[in-house]
Amino acid sequence: MSGLAFLPMIGSVIVTSVGVNSLLLTKLGPRPLIVAGMLLAALGLVLLTRLEVGSTYAADVLPSLIVIGAGLGLVFPTASNTATARVDPAESGVASSLVSVGQQVGGSLGTALLNTVAVSATTAYLSTHHHGSELVPKATVHGYTVAFWWSAAIFAFGALVCGLLLPGRPQAAPTEPVAVAAG
Repeated sequence: MSGLAFLPMIGSVIVTSVGVNSLLLTKLGPRPLIVAGMLLAALGLVLLTRLEVGSTYAADVLPSLIVIGAGLGLVFPTASNTATARVDPAESGVASSLVSVGQQVGGSLGTALLNTVAVSATTAYLSTHHHGSELVPKATVHGYTVAFWWSAAIFAFGALVCGLLLPGRPQAAPTEPVAVAAG
């Protein structure tokens, strides 16, 4: 699959993060947006577990990518805004950098971990099934399916944790004490 295959997911991320997120964060607060986004991403990953060797992009992959993109579009900007919301303006650059580094490191480690899961599941499938012309493609799809299930479980667990820990109402900006003029 070429890089262009992911354009619908990127478009979904952009529409959700710019359109929906900017309207709802101030009204609902971070908890419902992040939880809904993580559950949407998990749903998209569960939809990907239905892939088979003969699956097509338009019918089997594209709808999942759009759902995953919509979920991620709710999660990423909301998480960034929430992580830096109450930071002293003098420290906001450092806080924003830490959030970015956390996302990059988490994404790298997550990709490595899920790749290991997929390769391990593929190898196990190959070692326990009979040989045939479709063995390698079936094993590869099986490996991806296992990784998609793990990814969906991670997002569902993240939704649960965020649902328990994040504030449910919009966070008011910290206010500075107002000096009252004497006399």
